[in-house]
Amino acid sequence: MQCRSNCGACCTAPSITSPIPGMPDGKPAGVRCVQLGEDNRCLIFGRPERPAFCGGLQPSREMCGDSREQAIRWLDELEQATAPTPFPANSPRLA
Repeated sequence: MQCRSNCGACCTAPSITSPIPGMPDGKPAGVRCVQLGEDNRCLIFGRPERPAFCGGLQPSREMCGDSREQAIRWLDELEQATAPTPFPANSPRLA
């Protein structure tokens, strides 16, 4: 499957914790990557400075669905499912 033109969902919905040129601390979920062009294409695609996380996202029917909105929804659910769970306030922590 090829990336849908003018989508950019995978460059907006997920958080990225590794450095990105122009975003040295990565980016939070729901924030458009600074390397996403006006045409919603990655400006650093295929270049060594592109984060490995980005290269790991491959278009698929499951992830992309039939629209950008479906892709955003799926990626939002993935983000929530993989977010670290904070310790409850009364939970003992390991030293």
